[in-house]
Amino acid sequence: METTLHVQPITQENFKKYGDFVRIDQVSPEKNQCAGPRPTEFYPDLILQNIGMNIIGISLCRVYPRDFQVEFTEHHNDTEEGILPLDGDIYLHVGGAPQDISNLKVEIFEVPKLTYIRLKIGVWHHAPFAKGNNSVNVLIVLAERTYHNDCEVKEYQKSFGK
Repeated sequence: METTLHVQPITQENFKKYGDFVRIDQVSPEKNQCAGPRPTEFYPDLILQNIGMNIIGISLCRVYPRDFQVEFTEHHNDTEEGILPLDGDIYLHVGGAPQDISNLKVEIFEVPKLTYIRLKIGVWHHAPFAKGNNSVNVLIVLAERTYHNDCEVKEYQKSFGK
């Protein structure tokens, strides 16, 4: 007996018994919770994923071209962070973990699209910078609600040349 399988378009309704999904290209401030206006829009916890004893949040950081100035930096004391530029290259600032931020030594890295970055616990960083003239969608992987429960943000005024 031969069975023919038919391809169907995925919808929230027909897929909900298997899981859920998000179309990154359809994420917008009108449809989703958005923290922060342009030039960096952060869409937290678009999907939650149970990975055993913990739940991770899949979030989106959309970065638009902007001046190459680091104004803020942040770190997490209890969780690592995953960063994946999806459709363009980015610049990412990172720094060691001094208690006194005035001693923070920052480095800037160029990260090609589709390169997954794992930041260790305590590494200072913030929203990446889009390389070029187009916005870049960056997938962010963190423990659920990390930005509320485990995120220390500090002002850090530094300009860098590209």
